[in-house]
Amino acid sequence: MKDKPSFEFRDVNAEGVTVSFGERFQASTQFDRVFKEGMALVERTAGYLDGDGRKASKALNGQATVLYTTESMRLTTRLLDLASWLLIRRAVKDGEITEVEAQIKRARVKLQSLGRPSHIRGFGDLPDGLQKLIEESFALHDRIVQLDLAMVRPGEDLAAVLPSNPVGAQISRLQQAFAKLN
Repeated sequence: MKDKPSFEFRDVNAEGVTVSFGERFQASTQFDRVFKEGMALVERTAGYLDGDGRKASKALNGQATVLYTTESMRLTTRLLDLASWLLIRRAVKDGEITEVEAQIKRARVKLQSLGRPSHIRGFGDLPDGLQKLIEESFALHDRIVQLDLAMVRPGEDLAAVLPSNPVGAQISRLQQAFAKLN
């Protein structure tokens, strides 16, 4: 099992120089597009939950009302975490904070993937607008998790940046213990 995804490339023009995909991506216009997409999703979600979503939720009854409340809270939490990650990475890109400061701030951001609600009974009863926003948030979440992994530098503890996972944490501890034996 590899410790981290291989997102580093050797520069053929410079002997022995490793080019980090993460650093390159963060400095690119593609990062700017992901940033704008993420912030636009936050704004659309806020607008929906305060407008059409509020109206649609009043038409729900029973379990659908509870599910609407639960999933809208999960959506909001997920988007706040994604926006935090994007803002941290933009601050590094703009030179407002150092990479070390970013890693400290990043440690407080939880990129957890709490169960995909489309498998939950009653998900189809939720308003289409909420379902669409939830799906978009998970698509953005998946992209940002991959980018986050790509930005791990050689020698960094991968477990520190992976989403909270008890099995992954245990595997990391076992790897560290066996590394000490060698």
